Amino acid sequence: MILYLHGFRSAPASFKANLLSQHLAARGLLGQWLCPQLPASPREAIALCLAPAEPHRAGLTLIGSSLGGYYATWLAEQLQCKAVLLNPAVHAERDLATQVGEHRMYHSAEPFVFRPEYVDELAAIKVQRITRPERYFLVAATGDEVLDWREMRDHYPGARQLIIQGSDHGLSDFARWMPQVLAFAGLND
Repeated sequence: MILYLHGFRSAPASFKANLLSQHLAARGLLGQWLCPQLPASPREAIALCLAPAEPHRAGLTLIGSSLGGYYATWLAEQLQCKAVLLNPAVHAERDLATQVGEHRMYHSAEPFVFRPEYVDELAAIKVQRITRPERYFLVAATGDEVLDWREMRDHYPGARQLIIQGSDHGLSDFARWMPQVLAFAGLND
């Protein structure tokens, strides 16, 4: 099973989530795909993901993008499962402290509020050091305009790492790297 966790202000309609779900649907594997709309509260987002993930932990691969990568890291440590991290936030409590206030989603006009207490919720789930690097696959772009790829690289020592020269935060060239992501998840073509 793949549980995809989107980033801040994103949604299941994101570019990477769509590419993955379309690929899995074409292979008849959509039943192994889950991509929920994550609430603004990190505590609520984690709770939403834990319930469906728990029964599948043995065959579960988390794929987290940006803030979703931060969540995926915490969940992988708790569930002892694999995680693919796509330009993950490493210091979400620091980076999102500047985002307190009202925002609009990228894929809709729907507003949401990122509250000050959500920064504390992010700090509460921070993973200082991963315990089993072989469970992780980091995909980081040196051209990420939002987060520092070097922090990502350094946060996942010993993990499989694909450092992409250039690209961007959204990994607009994700189709090129998707086969490696799926292979790590055990879904080879």
